[in-house]
Amino acid sequence: MSTVRTRDWADVLGELAPREETGRRLVAQLRSCEVAALAFCRLLERWARGDADPCTPGRRQAALRRAADRAETALTGLERPLSRYLLELEPEVAEGRSWYGGPGAAELLEWDGVLRRAGVRASATRVTQAYLELAVLVRALEGLADAARLGSPPDRGSLWAGLFDLRENLLGQATDDLRALAA
Repeated sequence: MSTVRTRDWADVLGELAPREETGRRLVAQLRSCEVAALAFCRLLERWARGDADPCTPGRRQAALRRAADRAETALTGLERPLSRYLLELEPEVAEGRSWYGGPGAAELLEWDGVLRRAGVRASATRVTQAYLELAVLVRALEGLADAARLGSPPDRGSLWAGLFDLRENLLGQATDDLRALAA
């Protein structure tokens, strides 16, 4: 039995990478970011649905701190490979358009009530901002994977513009919010 491998976002980044090693490093770190972002977002989404897992407020507080710490660590590790990739990829004409959208209605949630019901003491504003940025990252990678599967990946200029936007959003306020939540 043979299996057909579909293209994903990693293939696009690898194919457009000026240097293979740079592409591999970025893909590896983005995979870590994706996993950590999904874990952070899914933890909060479970609480929003009323799933009190872990079973005590203290454990939920610790789970939020761990998830924020993993996401912050992954994002911090993204800075060098992403900056290197952008430097090497930089198109001759900086006229690309970002290939992902901003936050959708699903990401615009008020977390104050959810955190209160979960017995978790954390800044709802920081949780909201971190959730938004991480959800946008996950959605951006999914959109890039969809474009790859459809055979219409972004051109160099657009890929550069989208990655630049992600870097500016993730490596600034989102990292600070996650660091504060992990503390």
